[in-house]
Amino acid sequence: MAGLRLGPLLRYVDPRGSATVWVEADRPCTARVRCADGTEGAARTFQIAGHHYALIPLDGLAPGPATAYQVLLDERPVWPLPHSRFPPSTIAVPAGGSGRLRVTFGSCRRAPEPGGADALDALAAGLAADPAAGRPDLLLLLGDQVYADSVSAGTRAWLAARRDPRDAPGAQVADYEEYTRLYYESWLDPEVRWLLSTVPSCHIFDDHDVIDDWNTSAAWLEEMRATPWWQERVISGLMSYWVHQHLGNLSPAELAADPLYARVRAAPDGTEALREFAALADADPAAVRWSYRRDFGRTRLVMVDTRAARVLAEGRRAMLDEGEAKWLREQVPAPGTCDHLLIGASLPWLLPPLIHDAEGWNAALCAGSRGPRWARLGENLRRRADLEHWAAFPESFGHLAELIATAGSEAGAPATITVLSGDVHHAYVAEPFWPNSAPQLISHVAQLTCSPVHNSVPAPVRAGFRFGWSRLGRRLGRALTRHGRVVRPPLDWRRAGGPWFGNQLMTLTLQGRSAQLRLDQARRASRWRIGPVQLTTVVDRPLAPGGTPGSIHPAETRH
Repeated sequence: MAGLRLGPLLRYVDPRGSATVWVEADRPCTARVRCADGTEGAARTFQIAGHHYALIPLDGLAPGPATAYQVLLDERPVWPLPHSRFPPSTIAVPAGGSGRLRVTFGSCRRAPEPGGADALDALAAGLAADPAAGRPDLLLLLGDQVYADSVSAGTRAWLAARRDPRDAPGAQVADYEEYTRLYYESWLDPEVRWLLSTVPSCHIFDDHDVIDDWNTSAAWLEEMRATPWWQERVISGLMSYWVHQHLGNLSPAELAADPLYARVRAAPDGTEALREFAALADADPAAVRWSYRRDFGRTRLVMVDTRAARVLAEGRRAMLDEGEAKWLREQVPAPGTCDHLLIGASLPWLLPPLIHDAEGWNAALCAGSRGPRWARLGENLRRRADLEHWAAFPESFGHLAELIATAGSEAGAPATITVLSGDVHHAYVAEPFWPNSAPQLISHVAQLTCSPVHNSVPAPVRAGFRFGWSRLGRRLGRALTRHGRVVRPPLDWRRAGGPWFGNQLMTLTLQGRSAQLRLDQARRASRWRIGPVQLTTVVDRPLAPGGTPGSIHPAETRH
């Protein structure tokens, strides 16, 4: 009899009543989802590297109250688990039109360790206790869903039993089978397993899903490709991402039109087909698109790949290759068709000003603005300090600023345009503004950054982030740009909230043309760090306080 190895994950759900549910079984079988309202769907498993997966499509789900569902493998019920302490898993169709949409997001979740306050665990515990209390309509996981280069003690022991840890890459994952261990460790956590079974999720990768500093620079990539273990690592990372995360980002119609998905499902073993695809994605990033778009009534979500789509050659560096940048421009909604535009990107667009200027200065040094010696110093600093956000790709930063300014200043512009990001292990709100000579914005524009879900940041780094927003930090940033001969960005921005530190999640509640922002942090019920973890609300306010949607607040201190 087939058993359920991992999942179910409720992935795609749209206002038209379509959905997909992802599972891994322990042998080939037919996976079926049966809903309490009579809706059901089925799919045969496909095989990758000895593992058996299915993505079950559903159609005809009715809007209204959530409907419970069960998973059957070869007609044998395997979910809900017997004697589960959690409520039944359900599927809720989000409202269309201008109905309410609640989007919860964050990034950077390391494998749970004893004693940690995990924000996803806390969210799950709260929803399990009261399923109707603030259930998100969508969970955005904005990168570092697994840490391939920084594994838990349990995984280190598992790796040591499998191979000699003295051989490269040591206590890091090396192949597809080892990647599956990371997903088991993360997604079999009881609270998270139930949460992902009942709240739809959208995913995008960041560096730790493959390795720290992934695609930082051409020099970094050249060094990695010279190692004997890198090729298997990156191919396995992209294969496992495609299976565990990317497939569920796609609609049933997109899946039906995907030639790789059809090829994998048709083959007795799809491993080689997927390996070929992953090798192509690594060798020629422009040949593959990981970015995608989702529409929820009058809210549009555009999830942007800021890792694999990069152009790394000095003198041509870009966060997005030409095709990806063109695709992003095409996703901007037509005037009058959208109330809210969400741009999901693992890396923040707007950083603390000092850090932004340091990254621009570093990029200029690496490009040779101060000569070869400074270029070598810049490359070393770029890797050590992770100076590779949008600011480190100045032309791409400017193009995104132009795209947002244009979309937000047209008649019929969305009420809000928000960039949702993670990565930097703290949370903040930044609001940009453009010179008076630019078109006047109708949309309220904000950078919303929330990280980590479960990780930490040392006290000195916290102090550095705070200093990055200070007046002295801004002055130091301006000095760096003068030294690097950096052209000033076409906009300025101010900190409108934060920084906040802790394991946390942000939630945007969108209804009509209004937007409400909430930040929740995971904390132990006792100050002695014992007892259950719960979410504590730190911020709950309109996205544009003190003004109507579309207002832009001038900075208190010019950048």
